[in-house]
Amino acid sequence: MKSRMMGLSWVDVAAAVLLLAASVGLLAAAWAWDLRFKDEAQAVQALVTTAAIVVGGFFALRRFQAFRTFEPHLTITHDIAHRSVGSHYVHIAVTATLHNTSRVHVAPRDGIFSLQKVSPASDEEVERLYAQVFEDREHRNVQWPTIDEVFRTWYESKLVVEPGERHHETVEFIVSDDIETIVAYTYFYNPRYRASSGSAEGWSAATVYDIVARR
Repeated sequence: MKSRMMGLSWVDVAAAVLLLAASVGLLAAAWAWDLRFKDEAQAVQALVTTAAIVVGGFFALRRFQAFRTFEPHLTITHDIAHRSVGSHYVHIAVTATLHNTSRVHVAPRDGIFSLQKVSPASDEEVERLYAQVFEDREHRNVQWPTIDEVFRTWYESKLVVEPGERHHETVEFIVSDDIETIVAYTYFYNPRYRASSGSAEGWSAATVYDIVARR
């Protein structure tokens, strides 16, 4: 059985099946004990009516996003540390903490760690970056120059974060000691994302860090 059917997740489908099965079970019990039904026709009619109510209620709950509770979600935070190495370089360690704030396990397969330079920057560079934020009258994030990027890939079930648990991933960078302020950016792709699901494509975090103030 496919994990998606007509835009529904397997959790949605399973919930609908369980609701329908429960209704059928209750009707069958009532029919067997002759508590409500006088003949077979009434039993069939009641079964069809109950099934319609259950299915209608299921899609109403879905319409109001009641099943979003079962969508995976990660809250990401950063811990950043640095130290001087050699004569002209700085070692930076970025630790991303993945906190599973959903009710289902999350198993990322791909992630990106990016280090971007904020300063030093000339006035011309800042003005150009700021102009790009409002390009085509749409507000966008500032695209600071990328110093370095690290791409991480995990095999299936290698990285699994259970509900309520936290997982730490650390990436190290070495940059020139003339860098004063950086942005540490991480992004983890949602392996269960489908365009029709309404769930997040992934989860990200960005943290500004001043190197100069901590030297």
